[in-house]
Amino acid sequence: MKKAIWIIASFVAVIVFGTVLIANLVGKEEADNDEAPNIKKIVEDISTGKETPESASINATQLIVTDKGNHTTTYDLPQNEFFLSIAPYVEQTHPCEIHSLTGCQGEMKNKKFIVTIHDSEGNTLMKDAEMKAGSNGFMDFWLARDKSYLIRVVHDGKVAETQLSTYEEDNTCITTMQLS
Repeated sequence: MKKAIWIIASFVAVIVFGTVLIANLVGKEEADNDEAPNIKKIVEDISTGKETPESASINATQLIVTDKGNHTTTYDLPQNEFFLSIAPYVEQTHPCEIHSLTGCQGEMKNKKFIVTIHDSEGNTLMKDAEMKAGSNGFMDFWLARDKSYLIRVVHDGKVAETQLSTYEEDNTCITTMQLS
């Protein structure tokens, strides 16, 4: 009888200890996630001018921010999402590959566009969505990585359409969409 009680008590102790250990690990993981920076929010705040670092650029895998004190912080982008910034134009553009959140300027600042995005599998991700370019003339998008897309932009009856992809070697700054 004593042996059976000891076995049951040991079993209960193992269950209680395991439950406490799992609860602590889950709590720590959630706390770590709460402390992790929200990359999309950082990008949005810089793009909209809410934050004004000395410089910020975003490539296919990282956001690199240099503050006014010349301290650089590098953030990894989400593993399953790719950042694209698109500046449609009519008259003039600039060549660009890696988007500078603090330096790139598009021609069509604060203009409204109708945007449609289809992936290569025929799925419609966005259909005739009204979007407004920021004060830098760019519209920002987060798309799934490692895919190809057909993007169509319309403004005042003028249309630009292009195929883009979101692989690691692809550009994050799209300045080649001339409206005609």
